[in-house]
Amino acid sequence: MTTAPTQTLPGSTQPFESTLRVSIVDDEPLAREGLRLHLEAAGGVQVVGEYGDGPTAVAALLQQPPDVLFLDIQMPGMDGFELLEALGPERMPLVVFVTAFGHHAVHAFEVHALDYLLKPVAHRRLAEALVHVRHRFRLRRLARCAGELHGLFGGDAEPEPQTPHPGGYLTRLMVKSRARVAVVRVEDLRWIESSGDYVYLHTASGKHLLRQTLAGFERRLDPATFQRIHRSAIVNLDRLAELRPLDHGEYRAVLDDGTQLKLSRSYRSRLQGVLGGKL
Repeated sequence: MTTAPTQTLPGSTQPFESTLRVSIVDDEPLAREGLRLHLEAAGGVQVVGEYGDGPTAVAALLQQPPDVLFLDIQMPGMDGFELLEALGPERMPLVVFVTAFGHHAVHAFEVHALDYLLKPVAHRRLAEALVHVRHRFRLRRLARCAGELHGLFGGDAEPEPQTPHPGGYLTRLMVKSRARVAVVRVEDLRWIESSGDYVYLHTASGKHLLRQTLAGFERRLDPATFQRIHRSAIVNLDRLAELRPLDHGEYRAVLDDGTQLKLSRSYRSRLQGVLGGKL
């Protein structure tokens, strides 16, 4: 049996672990073509989509998100930042901005882009960007596998004790969007929902998106008021109205606005301790 030769990234001694599925969004056809040729020459990359405007790209990317998005910023109708906002965190690929303008760099890294390439893109800079992308892609894949294993084998494991954050518990927090910075009082939070590397903060007036893991956010909340009831949900106990029994030792937590969330068995004992009762 003939073994295929191992490929490596330019400037790296690490072999390709898998082919990266890449999409390109740029309103300039020549820029798209040039970037595609560079990517194909780099190896280990499959360009699965090319789009000349934001709305068309969003529709396609929501249906079939790539691993990596090479994204222009200044485009008519919808710029690159608006495109990312329209995608939302659940469908967010790894992002590398490719632009002719350097003054967007600060904003680009505020939305957690992996790299920022200036046109015309030099082959060496693209190779460096791909090294960063592959490293982050590998970490994301490992995290996903760990989550799946936890769901299969560790769902009933006792959660680790909650330790206070050295900066103290939050009372207010700022949530940035493209249009404004909202100041949210922590006491107004009803519950917090995990979404990968983000959390949704649910309040009476709506929900806010914050770049933060649920575990990291949990450490900043007073455990006398906020308790994890599931690996993907924290509730404000002041908003908890009742607990309804389900099968296998689990319960349904019902909030004062009617929201229903599952209380998993692994978090039940901690909640009992805080509420001073037994389920």
